[in-house]
Formats: sequence, structure tokens, C-alpha cells
Amino acid sequence: MMERVRSGGVRDPRVLAAMAAVPREEFVLAADREQAYADRALPIGEGQTISQPLMVALIVEALELRPGDLALDIGTGSGYQAAVMAACGARVVSVERLPGLARAAAERLRRLGCAVEVIAGDGSLGLPDRAPFNAIAVGAAAPHLPAVLARQLGEGGRLVVPIHAGPAGENLVRLRVRAAAWLTEDLGPCRFVPLIGADAYAPPRRDG
Repeated sequence: MMERVRSGGVRDPRVLAAMAAVPREEFVLAADREQAYADRALPIGEGQTISQPLMVALIVEALELRPGDLALDIGTGSGYQAAVMAACGARVVSVERLPGLARAAAERLRRLGCAVEVIAGDGSLGLPDRAPFNAIAVGAAAPHLPAVLARQLGEGGRLVVPIHAGPAGENLVRLRVRAAAWLTEDLGPCRFVPLIGADAYAPPRRDG
């Protein structure tokens, strides 16, 4: 896995150390533990997935985390990305809309000694009462640039989010706050499940 992460362009030593330290097999289903370090997404239940290791590393590197940064992780899932962010030295708060996944992730992170606070709620709205954040990572594809999250960044803050770009998939975008201006850059194509919430996609309908 680490060879793939390095060959994929990740260079930040803190991110590489965090990726090597966090036991990915603890964040996948028991049936998939042998595939935990393969560079592909894996199911974690409730229609959600754990992102491929390289994509997690690229997102965390793009956050440019510094020790002590207050970071918001949107879409906890299994808790893996939040754990990597915490291993980089950030103080991480993670929001998950599905209560079952939130409970499981909180217990898993606690058991592994990861200092991550998990909150069940609508991640598309962020946590305005905890802002400003130094960094925000979104682990699902937004339909548009999430202004509600960008407004929760402090000066110099970074938001990394996949944004829908048509039938081909999504583009990973980084937004920076500089002198009250928002500066964005395209970091390349990616594939993610949709971000569900009040400022994102509507939840899928359940017939019957």
C-alpha cells in the first residue's frame, strides 16, 4: 500500500507516517480484512464505502495539516480518514449522517486510541458552532462547491472536496481562504459516493 501511495505522488512525511501507522484492517468489514491494503474502495455497510488508500492520502496531504490544527471531517464512514488526519497531529471532529455508522466509528476510534470526536448529524451543514476550522475534508461528492462549509474556515483555512463534474465522475477541489477571498484549484478526477444532506443531494427514495 505504501509503495502505491508514494508512486501516486504523496510526499508529505507526516501523511506517509500516518498512513503507515493507522491499521486499515481495523476499518473494513471482517470479510474484507485480507483486502484492506488493496488500493480500492471497500464496502463498510449501509451502502457506504471506505475510500481507496491513495485517495485518502491525497486528500489528507491536500489539507496541509499542521499539528494542533482544528479539522472537520465530513462523512465519517468507518473512521479511517479521520484517524489518518488525527495521526497527522490535527484535532479532528468528524460528522456522519448515519447513526449506526457514527456509533460504530466512535467505538472503533476509541478502542484504537484515536483522538477523534464523532458526531451524528448532517455533515453538509458542517458544525458552525465549532468554527472556525483550519481544515475541512469531505469524503463524499458534493453537487456544487459547498459554500456553507467554506464559510466555516478561518483565514488560511483549506477545504478539500470532491465536486460533481458530469457523467465522468467528480473532480477533487481544494479551496483556500486568503484575505477573505476564496481561491480554488482542481486536484484531478476522482470517484465518490454522493454527499447526502440539506446542502447536498437528497437521500434516495425508498419505495414501499
